[in-house]
Amino acid sequence: MSQRKNDHIQMAASSVPSVALADKRFYYEPLIGAFPDKVPPFNFMGKEVRYPLWISSMTGGSPEANRINHMLAEAAAEFGLGMGLGSCRTLLNDYTFFDDFNLRPVLGSQLPFFANLGIAQVEQLLQQNAFDKIARLIDKLQADGLIVHVNPVQEFLQPEGDFLQKPAFETIQQLAEQTRGRFKLMVKEVGQGMGPQSLEKLFQLKIDGIEFGAFGGTNFANIEIRRNQQAYAAHLLPLAGFGHTADEMIGFSNRLKNATANKNMQLIVSGGLQDFLDGYYFLEKSQFPALYGMAGKVLKHALKSRNDLFAFLKAETEGFKFARTFLKVRETAV
Repeated sequence: MSQRKNDHIQMAASSVPSVALADKRFYYEPLIGAFPDKVPPFNFMGKEVRYPLWISSMTGGSPEANRINHMLAEAAAEFGLGMGLGSCRTLLNDYTFFDDFNLRPVLGSQLPFFANLGIAQVEQLLQQNAFDKIARLIDKLQADGLIVHVNPVQEFLQPEGDFLQKPAFETIQQLAEQTRGRFKLMVKEVGQGMGPQSLEKLFQLKIDGIEFGAFGGTNFANIEIRRNQQAYAAHLLPLAGFGHTADEMIGFSNRLKNATANKNMQLIVSGGLQDFLDGYYFLEKSQFPALYGMAGKVLKHALKSRNDLFAFLKAETEGFKFARTFLKVRETAV
């Protein structure tokens, strides 16, 4: 106790925050709850997660990617989180790097786990009447379903990019008809988010979920501009500067709530979220059942060490428990 009091004395003067730093999104209600032991489990895609945090892994095809993916799966299993893979394109015709993506044995059978393909690959497979390749991929990975990432800006800027031959909506609609009853289907963007017309299209389809991939997180358009060695590429930088934030997309989605034909839609709110307070805020605002997703921030800690990753997720889950008990989202931000 004496040491604690001395710490308080030594640190008091340097621990006075600026009033301007107060988070105006919440009411703090210290009298209405007890310290939480746990939060009720969250249902997502027919399975339970202990916390509403979704981990997206990045890639495969290298020793480092293999190590990172397995570490992320270990963390998801430890904390009871859902997880999505990076693009599984390499597995469509060759299983050389299958172990990089074979995470179900690590994750366990009870948590949601999704494969991932780009819209360009899906378009090509459907044109070739090769839906069975997608179905085999899901079965081989023991995944609960497929996330289709829609990324026309990235493909346009990528030196080896694939250009779509028809609107992505038409391909997703065709895929949804074939997947119905076989496995779950979600759609995501990869760093720019989606506007209201695109979301309205998706809400009319019989898909199971949407991941925002909103503007403010990892920006793959920016990555491709940096990768592109052609002389004109640097002048395309403005194409990395537009999109929709997670806050905007929550607003778009909520306004579509009453008009949508799909009342069972679930969301992953991702793109620029920094911590559990962002996650709690957006989940409380969403009129659809939702998780919050992180990719870049999780990867940053995984690249440091396993201990750093687990410490980060421990803080996320414990912080979310506290926020859910003592913070209430204001109806109108001050």
